[in-house]
Amino acid sequence: MDSTNENIGLNLYQGVRGLAVKILNRIDRTDAYLDKLLEIEIKNSNLSGPDKSLLFEIVHGVTRWLGRIDWILNGFYKGQFSKCIPNVKNAMRVALYQILFLDKIPEYAAVNEAVDFVKKLQGQKPADLTNAVLRNIIRNKDSIRYPEPEEDLAVYFSAYYSHPTWLVKRWINRYGKEQTEKLLIANNVKPSLTLRVNTLVTTPEELKSLLNSVELKFSDGKYIPEFIRMSALSNITDWEYFHKGYFSVQDESTGFPIKLLDVKPGMRVLDLCAAPGGKTAFISDVMNNTGEVVALDRYESRLKILIKNLDRLKVTNVIRKVIDANDYEDAEGFDRVLVDAPCSGLGTLTKKPDLKWKRDLGDIRKIVNIQYDLLKKGASLLKPSGFIVYSTCTIEPEENFEIVKKFLLENANFSLVNAGQEFVKELIDENGCVTTLPHIHGIDGSFAAKLIRNN
Repeated sequence: MDSTNENIGLNLYQGVRGLAVKILNRIDRTDAYLDKLLEIEIKNSNLSGPDKSLLFEIVHGVTRWLGRIDWILNGFYKGQFSKCIPNVKNAMRVALYQILFLDKIPEYAAVNEAVDFVKKLQGQKPADLTNAVLRNIIRNKDSIRYPEPEEDLAVYFSAYYSHPTWLVKRWINRYGKEQTEKLLIANNVKPSLTLRVNTLVTTPEELKSLLNSVELKFSDGKYIPEFIRMSALSNITDWEYFHKGYFSVQDESTGFPIKLLDVKPGMRVLDLCAAPGGKTAFISDVMNNTGEVVALDRYESRLKILIKNLDRLKVTNVIRKVIDANDYEDAEGFDRVLVDAPCSGLGTLTKKPDLKWKRDLGDIRKIVNIQYDLLKKGASLLKPSGFIVYSTCTIEPEENFEIVKKFLLENANFSLVNAGQEFVKELIDENGCVTTLPHIHGIDGSFAAKLIRNN
Protein backbone atom coordinates (compact mmCIF):
# COMPACT_ATOMS: atom_id res chain seq x y z
CA MET A 1 0.00 0.00 0.00
CA ASP A 2 1.55 3.34 -0.97
CA SER A 3 1.34 6.39 1.24
CA THR A 4 -1.37 8.02 -0.92
CA ASN A 5 -3.68 5.07 -0.33
CA GLU A 6 -2.80 5.13 3.34
CA ASN A 7 -3.89 8.76 3.60
CA ILE A 8 -7.13 7.95 1.80
CA GLY A 9 -7.67 5.14 4.32
CA LEU A 10 -7.35 7.60 7.20
CA ASN A 11 -9.85 10.01 5.66
CA LEU A 12 -12.51 7.56 4.55
CA TYR A 13 -14.77 7.84 7.58
CA GLN A 14 -15.14 11.58 7.54
CA GLY A 15 -18.03 13.76 8.62
CA VAL A 16 -20.99 12.77 10.77
CA ARG A 17 -22.27 9.95 8.52
CA GLY A 18 -18.81 8.49 7.94
CA LEU A 19 -18.11 8.41 11.69
CA ALA A 20 -21.57 6.93 12.31
CA VAL A 21 -20.81 4.05 9.90
CA LYS A 22 -17.39 3.54 11.52
CA ILE A 23 -18.96 3.27 15.00
CA LEU A 24 -21.78 0.99 13.82
CA ASN A 25 -19.23 -1.30 12.11
CA ARG A 26 -17.36 -1.58 15.41
CA ILE A 27 -20.55 -2.35 17.36
CA ASP A 28 -21.41 -5.12 14.86
CA ARG A 29 -17.93 -6.59 15.00
CA THR A 30 -16.98 -6.36 18.68
CA ASP A 31 -18.35 -6.39 22.21
CA ALA A 32 -17.61 -2.69 22.55
CA TYR A 33 -20.37 -0.54 24.02
CA LEU A 34 -22.00 2.23 22.04
CA ASP A 35 -21.40 4.99 24.61
CA LYS A 36 -17.68 4.24 24.90
CA LEU A 37 -17.18 4.23 21.10
CA LEU A 38 -19.13 7.47 20.71
CA GLU A 39 -17.18 9.14 23.50
CA ILE A 40 -13.85 8.22 21.88
CA GLU A 41 -14.90 9.40 18.40
CA ILE A 42 -16.35 12.68 19.69
CA LYS A 43 -13.22 13.33 21.75
CA ASN A 44 -10.89 12.66 18.81
CA SER A 45 -12.90 14.52 16.18
CA ASN A 46 -13.08 18.22 15.46
CA LEU A 47 -16.85 18.17 14.98
CA SER A 48 -18.89 21.25 15.86
CA GLY A 49 -21.45 21.13 18.69
CA PRO A 50 -24.44 20.53 16.35
CA ASP A 51 -22.50 17.83 14.46
CA LYS A 52 -21.65 16.05 17.72
CA SER A 53 -25.36 16.06 18.59
CA LEU A 54 -26.24 14.74 15.13
CA LEU A 55 -23.66 11.93 15.41
CA PHE A 56 -25.13 10.97 18.80
CA GLU A 57 -28.66 11.11 17.33
CA ILE A 58 -27.82 8.96 14.29
CA VAL A 59 -25.79 6.27 16.09
CA HIS A 60 -28.30 5.98 18.94
CA GLY A 61 -31.22 6.16 16.50
CA VAL A 62 -29.94 3.43 14.19
CA THR A 63 -29.21 1.19 17.18
CA ARG A 64 -32.59 1.90 18.78
CA TRP A 65 -34.52 1.22 15.57
CA LEU A 66 -32.23 -1.49 14.15
CA GLY A 67 -34.99 -4.15 14.21
CA ARG A 68 -37.37 -2.06 12.10
CA ILE A 69 -34.63 -0.70 9.82
CA ASP A 70 -33.29 -4.20 9.09
CA TRP A 71 -36.80 -5.60 8.58
CA ILE A 72 -37.39 -2.98 5.85
CA LEU A 73 -33.95 -3.38 4.24
CA ASN A 74 -34.35 -7.17 4.20
CA GLY A 75 -37.55 -6.74 2.23
CA PHE A 76 -36.00 -4.51 -0.43
CA TYR A 77 -32.49 -5.97 -0.68
CA LYS A 78 -32.04 -8.73 -3.26
CA GLY A 79 -30.31 -11.54 -1.40
CA GLN A 80 -29.43 -11.78 2.28
CA PHE A 81 -29.05 -8.32 3.77
CA SER A 82 -27.24 -9.71 6.83
CA LYS A 83 -24.42 -10.96 4.52
CA CYS A 84 -23.97 -7.50 3.03
CA ILE A 85 -20.51 -5.80 3.34
CA PRO A 86 -20.45 -3.89 6.70
CA ASN A 87 -19.72 -0.49 5.11
CA VAL A 88 -22.64 -0.89 2.69
CA LYS A 89 -24.97 -2.33 5.33
CA ASN A 90 -24.35 0.46 7.86
CA ALA A 91 -24.39 3.22 5.23
CA MET A 92 -27.86 1.99 4.21
CA ARG A 93 -28.98 1.83 7.86
CA VAL A 94 -27.76 5.39 8.51
CA ALA A 95 -29.54 6.69 5.39
CA LEU A 96 -32.76 4.82 6.17
CA TYR A 97 -32.80 6.08 9.76
CA GLN A 98 -32.60 9.63 8.42
CA ILE A 99 -35.34 8.95 5.85
CA LEU A 100 -37.72 7.40 8.39
CA PHE A 101 -37.05 9.43 11.53
CA LEU A 102 -35.29 12.75 10.82
CA ASP A 103 -37.41 15.46 9.22
CA LYS A 104 -34.60 17.99 8.93
CA ILE A 105 -32.65 16.02 6.33
CA PRO A 106 -34.16 15.78 2.82
CA GLU A 107 -34.54 12.18 1.59
CA TYR A 108 -32.48 12.75 -1.57
CA ALA A 109 -29.62 14.18 0.52
CA ALA A 110 -29.58 11.12 2.81
CA VAL A 111 -29.48 8.82 -0.27
CA ASN A 112 -26.79 10.83 -2.09
CA GLU A 113 -24.53 10.89 0.96
CA ALA A 114 -24.84 7.12 1.41
CA VAL A 115 -24.19 6.48 -2.30
CA ASP A 116 -21.10 8.76 -2.39
CA PHE A 117 -19.75 7.14 0.77
CA VAL A 118 -20.21 3.58 -0.53
CA LYS A 119 -18.73 4.50 -3.91
CA LYS A 120 -15.64 5.94 -2.24
CA LEU A 121 -15.14 2.85 -0.06
CA GLN A 122 -16.46 -0.06 -2.09
CA GLY A 123 -16.75 1.10 -5.71
CA GLN A 124 -19.47 1.78 -8.29
CA LYS A 125 -21.43 -1.48 -8.18
CA PRO A 126 -22.23 -1.47 -4.42
CA ALA A 127 -22.99 2.27 -4.76
CA ASP A 128 -25.55 1.56 -7.51
CA LEU A 129 -27.10 -1.14 -5.35
CA THR A 130 -27.30 1.24 -2.37
CA ASN A 131 -28.97 3.85 -4.58
CA ALA A 132 -31.50 1.38 -6.02
CA VAL A 133 -32.49 -0.10 -2.63
CA LEU A 134 -32.91 3.27 -0.87
CA ARG A 135 -34.84 4.91 -3.73
CA ASN A 136 -37.13 1.90 -3.96
CA ILE A 137 -37.87 2.20 -0.21
CA ILE A 138 -38.65 5.92 -0.56
CA ARG A 139 -41.07 5.20 -3.45
CA ASN A 140 -42.88 2.57 -1.38
CA LYS A 141 -42.48 4.15 2.07
CA ASP A 142 -46.20 4.36 2.82
CA SER A 143 -46.95 0.75 1.93
CA ILE A 144 -44.20 -1.10 3.84
CA ARG A 145 -45.58 -4.33 5.27
CA TYR A 146 -44.70 -5.73 8.67
CA PRO A 147 -45.40 -9.22 10.08
CA GLU A 148 -49.08 -9.91 10.81
CA PRO A 149 -49.81 -9.39 14.55
CA GLU A 150 -52.60 -12.00 14.39
CA GLU A 151 -50.19 -14.64 13.11
CA ASP A 152 -47.35 -14.01 15.57
CA LEU A 153 -47.59 -11.05 17.94
CA ALA A 154 -44.01 -11.39 19.24
CA VAL A 155 -42.55 -11.35 15.69
CA TYR A 156 -44.66 -8.30 14.79
CA PHE A 157 -43.67 -6.40 17.96
CA SER A 158 -40.04 -7.40 17.42
CA ALA A 159 -39.91 -6.00 13.87
CA TYR A 160 -42.12 -2.96 14.34
CA TYR A 161 -40.89 -1.86 17.78
CA SER A 162 -37.31 -3.03 17.21
CA HIS A 163 -36.59 -5.41 20.13
CA PRO A 164 -35.20 -8.97 19.99
CA THR A 165 -37.93 -11.62 19.79
CA TRP A 166 -36.74 -13.58 22.86
CA LEU A 167 -37.19 -10.48 25.03
CA VAL A 168 -40.56 -9.56 23.54
CA LYS A 169 -41.84 -13.10 24.22
CA ARG A 170 -40.74 -12.91 27.86
CA TRP A 171 -42.48 -9.58 28.35
CA ILE A 172 -45.72 -10.67 26.65
CA ASN A 173 -45.81 -13.69 29.00
CA ARG A 174 -45.18 -11.45 32.01
CA TYR A 175 -47.04 -8.22 31.23
CA GLY A 176 -49.57 -9.17 28.52
CA LYS A 177 -50.02 -7.58 25.10
CA GLU A 178 -51.02 -4.01 26.02
CA GLN A 179 -48.43 -3.40 28.74
CA THR A 180 -45.67 -4.94 26.61
CA GLU A 181 -46.53 -2.63 23.73
CA LYS A 182 -46.39 0.38 26.06
CA LEU A 183 -43.03 -0.77 27.43
CA LEU A 184 -41.57 -1.21 23.93
CA ILE A 185 -42.80 2.26 22.94
CA ALA A 186 -41.30 3.77 26.12
CA ASN A 187 -37.94 2.06 25.47
CA ASN A 188 -37.80 3.71 22.03
CA VAL A 189 -38.36 7.23 23.33
CA LYS A 190 -35.28 9.45 23.15
CA PRO A 191 -33.71 9.56 26.63
CA SER A 192 -34.30 12.41 29.02
CA LEU A 193 -31.53 14.07 30.98
CA THR A 194 -31.78 14.18 34.77
CA LEU A 195 -29.50 15.92 37.24
CA ARG A 196 -28.91 15.15 40.90
CA VAL A 197 -28.25 18.31 42.89
CA ASN A 198 -25.06 17.97 44.92
CA THR A 199 -25.94 19.61 48.23
CA LEU A 200 -22.30 19.41 49.36
CA VAL A 201 -21.76 22.35 47.00
CA THR A 202 -25.12 23.98 46.28
CA THR A 203 -28.88 23.84 46.93
CA PRO A 204 -31.73 22.87 44.58
CA GLU A 205 -32.89 26.52 44.59
CA GLU A 206 -29.47 27.87 43.61
CA LEU A 207 -28.99 25.32 40.82
CA LYS A 208 -32.47 26.05 39.45
CA SER A 209 -31.75 29.76 39.37
CA LEU A 210 -28.44 29.10 37.55
CA LEU A 211 -30.29 26.93 34.99
CA ASN A 212 -32.80 29.75 34.52
CA SER A 213 -29.98 32.25 34.02
CA VAL A 214 -28.71 30.29 30.99
CA GLU A 215 -32.29 29.62 29.79
CA LEU A 216 -32.17 25.86 30.25
CA LYS A 217 -35.71 24.58 30.81
CA PHE A 218 -36.35 21.96 33.49
CA SER A 219 -38.94 20.49 35.83
CA ASP A 220 -38.72 18.92 39.29
CA GLY A 221 -37.92 15.23 39.63
CA LYS A 222 -41.01 13.03 39.88
CA TYR A 223 -40.19 11.26 43.15
CA ILE A 224 -37.04 12.64 44.80
CA PRO A 225 -36.55 16.38 45.52
CA GLU A 226 -32.78 16.27 44.87
CA PHE A 227 -33.40 15.47 41.18
CA ILE A 228 -34.11 17.90 38.34
CA ARG A 229 -35.37 16.75 34.94
CA MET A 230 -34.12 18.73 31.95
CA SER A 231 -36.58 19.46 29.14
CA ALA A 232 -34.05 18.78 26.39
CA LEU A 233 -30.78 16.96 25.89
CA SER A 234 -27.87 19.39 26.00
CA ASN A 235 -24.10 19.34 26.38
CA ILE A 236 -24.58 20.17 30.05
CA THR A 237 -21.31 18.50 31.06
CA ASP A 238 -19.50 21.33 29.24
CA TRP A 239 -21.11 23.87 31.61
CA GLU A 240 -18.82 25.44 34.22
CA TYR A 241 -21.16 24.42 37.07
CA PHE A 242 -20.80 20.76 36.13
CA HIS A 243 -17.02 21.10 36.52
CA LYS A 244 -17.55 22.93 39.82
CA GLY A 245 -19.44 19.88 41.13
CA TYR A 246 -22.91 21.44 41.47
CA PHE A 247 -24.61 18.32 40.08
CA SER A 248 -24.14 14.92 38.55
CA VAL A 249 -26.03 13.48 35.58
CA GLN A 250 -27.94 10.39 36.74
CA ASP A 251 -31.40 8.90 36.34
CA GLU A 252 -33.86 9.44 39.17
CA SER A 253 -34.11 5.66 39.65
CA THR A 254 -30.52 5.70 40.98
CA GLY A 255 -31.75 7.66 44.02
CA PHE A 256 -34.14 5.02 45.36
CA PRO A 257 -31.49 2.63 46.76
CA ILE A 258 -29.81 5.53 48.59
CA LYS A 259 -33.06 6.76 50.12
CA LEU A 260 -33.85 3.17 51.17
CA LEU A 261 -30.41 2.74 52.71
CA ASP A 262 -31.31 5.44 55.24
CA VAL A 263 -27.72 6.51 55.96
CA LYS A 264 -27.04 8.99 58.76
CA PRO A 265 -24.06 11.33 59.27
CA GLY A 266 -21.13 9.63 61.01
CA MET A 267 -22.02 6.09 59.95
CA ARG A 268 -19.72 3.51 58.39
CA VAL A 269 -21.10 2.50 54.96
CA LEU A 270 -19.96 -0.05 52.36
CA ASP A 271 -20.63 0.42 48.64
CA LEU A 272 -19.79 -3.01 47.28
CA CYS A 273 -19.87 -2.29 43.49
CA ALA A 274 -19.19 1.41 43.49
CA ALA A 275 -17.93 2.61 40.07
CA PRO A 276 -18.69 4.93 38.34
CA GLY A 277 -19.72 6.52 41.63
CA GLY A 278 -23.13 8.16 41.15
CA LYS A 279 -24.65 6.33 44.11
CA THR A 280 -21.46 6.61 46.22
CA ALA A 281 -21.54 10.39 45.83
CA PHE A 282 -25.22 10.54 46.81
CA ILE A 283 -24.44 8.52 49.98
CA SER A 284 -21.68 11.00 50.90
CA ASP A 285 -24.00 13.90 50.16
CA VAL A 286 -26.69 12.55 52.54
CA MET A 287 -23.98 11.96 55.18
CA ASN A 288 -22.67 15.49 54.66
CA ASN A 289 -19.14 14.18 54.06
CA THR A 290 -18.97 12.74 57.61
CA GLY A 291 -18.36 9.16 58.73
CA GLU A 292 -16.76 6.76 56.28
CA VAL A 293 -17.83 5.24 52.97
CA VAL A 294 -15.76 2.32 51.70
CA ALA A 295 -16.11 2.03 47.91
CA LEU A 296 -14.94 -1.14 46.16
CA ASP A 297 -14.47 -1.99 42.51
CA ARG A 298 -12.51 -4.82 41.00
CA TYR A 299 -11.24 -2.78 38.03
CA GLU A 300 -8.70 -0.03 38.51
CA SER A 301 -9.84 1.74 35.32
CA ARG A 302 -13.39 1.97 36.67
CA LEU A 303 -12.18 3.14 40.05
CA LYS A 304 -10.25 5.94 38.33
CA ILE A 305 -13.54 7.17 36.85
CA LEU A 306 -15.11 6.99 40.32
CA ILE A 307 -12.24 9.00 41.85
CA LYS A 308 -12.56 11.66 39.13
CA ASN A 309 -16.32 11.94 39.75
CA LEU A 310 -15.97 12.09 43.53
CA ASP A 311 -13.22 14.71 43.33
CA ARG A 312 -15.37 16.88 41.04
CA LEU A 313 -18.30 16.56 43.48
CA LYS A 314 -16.09 17.57 46.47
CA VAL A 315 -16.64 14.24 48.23
CA THR A 316 -14.04 13.67 50.98
CA ASN A 317 -15.28 10.78 53.15
CA VAL A 318 -14.75 7.87 50.72
CA ILE A 319 -12.02 5.23 51.01
CA ARG A 320 -11.49 3.62 47.60
CA LYS A 321 -10.19 0.07 47.15
CA VAL A 322 -9.42 -1.90 43.98
CA ILE A 323 -10.52 -5.40 44.97
CA ASP A 324 -12.94 -8.10 43.94
CA ALA A 325 -15.82 -7.66 46.41
CA ASN A 326 -15.81 -11.40 47.18
CA ASP A 327 -12.21 -11.14 48.44
CA TYR A 328 -12.84 -8.11 50.66
CA GLU A 329 -12.58 -8.65 54.43
CA ASP A 330 -13.42 -6.25 57.25
CA ALA A 331 -13.39 -7.02 60.98
CA GLU A 332 -15.27 -3.94 62.15
CA GLY A 333 -18.50 -4.36 60.16
CA PHE A 334 -20.74 -1.71 58.57
CA ASP A 335 -23.91 0.13 59.62
CA ARG A 336 -25.17 0.09 56.04
CA VAL A 337 -24.25 -1.90 52.92
CA LEU A 338 -25.25 -1.12 49.33
CA VAL A 339 -25.08 -3.92 46.76
CA ASP A 340 -25.79 -2.18 43.46
CA ALA A 341 -25.23 -5.37 41.52
CA PRO A 342 -23.93 -5.72 37.96
CA CYS A 343 -26.94 -6.73 35.86
CA SER A 344 -28.30 -7.14 32.33
CA GLY A 345 -29.20 -3.41 32.29
CA LEU A 346 -32.52 -4.14 30.55
CA GLY A 347 -34.23 -1.31 32.43
CA THR A 348 -32.02 1.30 30.75
CA LEU A 349 -32.77 0.74 27.04
CA THR A 350 -33.76 4.35 26.34
CA LYS A 351 -30.21 5.41 27.24
CA LYS A 352 -28.39 2.24 26.15
CA PRO A 353 -30.23 0.85 23.12
CA ASP A 354 -27.30 -1.42 22.18
CA LEU A 355 -27.91 -3.57 25.29
CA LYS A 356 -31.04 -5.15 23.83
CA TRP A 357 -29.00 -6.52 20.90
CA LYS A 358 -26.02 -7.56 23.05
CA ARG A 359 -27.93 -9.52 25.70
CA ASP A 360 -29.49 -12.97 25.55
CA LEU A 361 -31.11 -15.37 27.98
CA GLY A 362 -27.73 -16.97 28.72
CA ASP A 363 -26.43 -13.63 30.08
CA ILE A 364 -29.24 -13.48 32.64
CA ARG A 365 -28.66 -17.10 33.68
CA LYS A 366 -24.93 -16.42 34.12
CA ILE A 367 -25.19 -13.17 36.03
CA VAL A 368 -27.66 -14.33 38.71
CA ASN A 369 -24.91 -16.37 40.43
CA ILE A 370 -22.66 -13.30 40.59
CA GLN A 371 -25.53 -11.20 41.97
CA TYR A 372 -26.37 -13.76 44.64
CA ASP A 373 -22.74 -14.07 45.77
CA LEU A 374 -22.48 -10.28 46.08
CA LEU A 375 -25.62 -10.07 48.20
CA LYS A 376 -24.31 -12.85 50.44
CA LYS A 377 -20.92 -11.13 50.72
CA GLY A 378 -22.45 -7.74 51.54
CA ALA A 379 -24.69 -9.30 54.20
CA SER A 380 -21.70 -10.95 55.88
CA LEU A 381 -20.13 -7.51 56.42
CA LEU A 382 -23.21 -5.92 58.01
CA LYS A 383 -23.51 -5.17 61.74
CA PRO A 384 -26.58 -6.48 63.65
CA SER A 385 -29.62 -4.16 63.21
CA GLY A 386 -27.95 -2.73 60.09
CA PHE A 387 -29.62 -2.35 56.67
CA ILE A 388 -28.47 -3.78 53.36
CA VAL A 389 -30.01 -2.62 50.06
CA TYR A 390 -29.81 -4.80 46.95
CA SER A 391 -30.46 -2.89 43.72
CA THR A 392 -30.26 -3.30 39.93
CA CYS A 393 -31.15 -1.38 36.75
CA THR A 394 -32.99 -4.31 35.18
CA ILE A 395 -36.64 -5.41 35.17
CA GLU A 396 -36.01 -9.17 34.98
CA PRO A 397 -37.38 -11.10 38.02
CA GLU A 398 -34.51 -13.63 38.12
CA GLU A 399 -32.09 -10.75 38.77
CA ASN A 400 -34.37 -8.99 41.23
CA PHE A 401 -36.82 -10.41 43.75
CA GLU A 402 -35.84 -14.03 43.05
CA ILE A 403 -32.32 -13.26 44.31
CA VAL A 404 -33.71 -11.63 47.46
CA LYS A 405 -36.20 -14.46 48.04
CA LYS A 406 -33.48 -17.11 47.78
CA PHE A 407 -31.26 -15.14 50.18
CA LEU A 408 -34.04 -14.77 52.77
CA LEU A 409 -34.80 -18.50 52.62
CA GLU A 410 -31.15 -19.29 53.34
CA ASN A 411 -30.52 -16.56 55.95
CA ALA A 412 -33.10 -16.63 58.74
CA ASN A 413 -31.40 -13.74 60.60
CA PHE A 414 -32.40 -11.30 57.82
CA SER A 415 -35.84 -9.99 56.96
CA LEU A 416 -37.29 -7.76 54.25
CA VAL A 417 -38.24 -4.19 55.19
CA ASN A 418 -41.27 -2.89 53.32
CA ALA A 419 -40.17 0.07 51.17
CA GLY A 420 -43.68 1.53 51.30
CA GLN A 421 -42.72 3.61 54.35
CA GLU A 422 -40.17 5.54 52.27
CA PHE A 423 -41.93 6.00 48.92
CA VAL A 424 -45.29 6.57 47.25
CA LYS A 425 -47.40 3.48 46.64
CA GLU A 426 -46.98 3.49 42.85
CA LEU A 427 -43.26 2.63 43.22
CA ILE A 428 -43.82 -0.39 45.48
CA ASP A 429 -44.43 -3.87 44.08
CA GLU A 430 -46.44 -6.71 45.61
CA ASN A 431 -43.37 -7.84 47.62
CA GLY A 432 -42.73 -4.46 49.25
CA CYS A 433 -39.72 -3.64 47.03
CA VAL A 434 -39.17 -0.63 44.76
CA THR A 435 -39.84 -1.62 41.13
CA THR A 436 -39.94 0.96 38.35
CA LEU A 437 -40.89 0.51 34.69
CA PRO A 438 -40.20 3.07 31.94
CA HIS A 439 -43.78 3.08 30.57
CA ILE A 440 -45.39 3.48 34.00
CA HIS A 441 -42.99 5.74 35.92
CA GLY A 442 -41.28 7.67 33.12
CA ILE A 443 -37.80 6.78 34.43
CA ASP A 444 -35.42 3.83 33.95
CA GLY A 445 -36.57 0.36 34.92
CA SER A 446 -35.02 -0.56 38.26
CA PHE A 447 -35.32 -2.61 41.44
CA ALA A 448 -34.35 -2.04 45.09
CA ALA A 449 -34.95 -4.19 48.17
CA LYS A 450 -34.13 -3.30 51.77
CA LEU A 451 -33.15 -6.02 54.28
CA ILE A 452 -32.40 -5.77 57.99
CA ARG A 453 -30.01 -8.00 59.93
CA ASN A 454 -31.92 -9.01 63.04
CA ASN A 455 -28.98 -10.36 65.09
